[in-house]
Amino acid sequence: MANYNVNNTTVNSLLSLIDEKKIAIPEIQRPFVWKSAKVRDLLDSLFNDYPVGYIITWRNPDARLKNGHLSEGKTILIDGQQRVTALMAAISGNKIVDKKYNKKNINIAFDPINEIFEVSNPAIRKDKRWIPDISFIFSERFNLFDYVEEYCEKNPEIGRNQLSKILHKLESIKHSSIGVIELSHALDIEEVTEIFIRINSAGVALSQADFAMSKISVNDEFNGPVIRKTVDYFANIISHPASYEHIQSNDKEFTNTQNFRYISWVKNYNSGIYEPSYTDILRVAFTFKFLRGRLSDLVSLLSGRDFETRDYKKVIEEESFNDLHDAVLQFVNQTNFKQFVTIIKSAGVVHNKLVRSKNTLNFAYALFLLLKDKGINTPVINKVVRKWFVISILTERYSSSPESQFDYDIKRFADAENPEDYVKRIEQGELSSAYWNTILPDNFETSVRSSPYFNLFVMAQVYLKDYAFLSNSVTVQHLIEERGDIHHIFPKRYLQKNGYNRRGVYNQIANYAYTEQPVNLKIKAQPPKEYMGWIMDQLDNESFTLGEINDSEKLKENMRMNAIPTSLSSMDVDDYEDFLVERRKLMADKIKEYYNKL
Repeated sequence: MANYNVNNTTVNSLLSLIDEKKIAIPEIQRPFVWKSAKVRDLLDSLFNDYPVGYIITWRNPDARLKNGHLSEGKTILIDGQQRVTALMAAISGNKIVDKKYNKKNINIAFDPINEIFEVSNPAIRKDKRWIPDISFIFSERFNLFDYVEEYCEKNPEIGRNQLSKILHKLESIKHSSIGVIELSHALDIEEVTEIFIRINSAGVALSQADFAMSKISVNDEFNGPVIRKTVDYFANIISHPASYEHIQSNDKEFTNTQNFRYISWVKNYNSGIYEPSYTDILRVAFTFKFLRGRLSDLVSLLSGRDFETRDYKKVIEEESFNDLHDAVLQFVNQTNFKQFVTIIKSAGVVHNKLVRSKNTLNFAYALFLLLKDKGINTPVINKVVRKWFVISILTERYSSSPESQFDYDIKRFADAENPEDYVKRIEQGELSSAYWNTILPDNFETSVRSSPYFNLFVMAQVYLKDYAFLSNSVTVQHLIEERGDIHHIFPKRYLQKNGYNRRGVYNQIANYAYTEQPVNLKIKAQPPKEYMGWIMDQLDNESFTLGEINDSEKLKENMRMNAIPTSLSSMDVDDYEDFLVERRKLMADKIKEYYNKL
């Protein structure tokens, strides 16, 4: 069987197929993103018989009904949505939905005398030479003879025959040819994605979540549009709360549903930690409810795929939509979402910059929903989710092939009678003494400030309520929340002045500590033994030269909190590399202490 068919159709035929719902336009791109001028250029290309590129469709497989009959699969438009929407707006007069979810018309004007298109505006609408909205020319009420007479009376410089020819050419746009590539339903999602990228001149990747959203949005039979809007609107509102009012004003149909009431709470919520995209919502909902990690499997299930018989069944399609709907509602549930974010914050995540991997959060939420669905006690859920979240960062568990790892882990947690048993098994295998004593310290040998290991060290400091370096009252958490300074323990200018000119050397993360700005400014480019000497001089003294510590025990405790060797007070440039080695071990010890207390 061929992987695809290439055919030509006309603009008119294409719009008719869409109007008759024989080709479905998924809302995966949601708002219309083309500028009006681009719509004008598309019409100009069709008018001048220039090629406008292929559109790509993908036909859903036929699904077998309970009575044995086949239900014909729907054809979905997966590339070319903007062009088709532009044609529907300009020729059919359909309204588009913009980025703010406002519904509006795009009126394209045409000057028959000069044969040019333009986006309609007040000046054009007052100019007798212009046809202010060409959709009128394509409407059933348009009468060519009457219009020619009327136009030529107002514009005698153009003859009736000439105008008739030009308007006929304009009308002929609906007969212009458009290439259609129809991909076979037998292709799996990876093959469809690869074909799309190769054909699409921009090389834009179409994600598996996009395919899933397309399947969802065109399925009226099983509540697909409502599911799609629940996912999409939640993701939009949590990242842009102002979009709530636009949705409320412009999508009355959805705002009257129970689902809209389920997501309305998020307009007033800002966790600053977890802002899931529609892809994240689909991934989490699918993982915990279907106990699978590959979104391509979701696409297959939404088509009714029976993985055992390799057939397509309507009953599986219906069950899959029902399960997905339930999972999405559990994801957007106010209590669930807030409880999960609270767990993550309780692990020391007080700012989203501390978690660079969205998939780490995604799996943690899927795990939370699974354990709650299984009826596990809340204290156990909190502990397991916290520990697994940190394990995922420590081992970079979801950094490569995340779907396979999602699939593996969610199945193991689902099968485990006690989820803590699976956590302990992973601890024994991947967090051995060799990891804490060798592997983790080695991971600190980097100058990348966004390193997950440095972020984890900071999370440990937040969790343990540590004070900033040389501070007796301001915590690391305070500085993160107020965007405080990260200070070079061996000052950068001091190292540069003494031969350490490479950024990768003086910016080692083991040379960083959160420090109050006045302390940072006071230290400037002094060697550690110099500025630590000031601290020693102020011990048991009422005057302060640097920081706010004048007690030897408090100084010792502050050094421990920041995983800094106590020998720093005697160090200069000759000790820098030994300092880095020692501090990496202390930072690893700090994370181990933190992990064991979670």
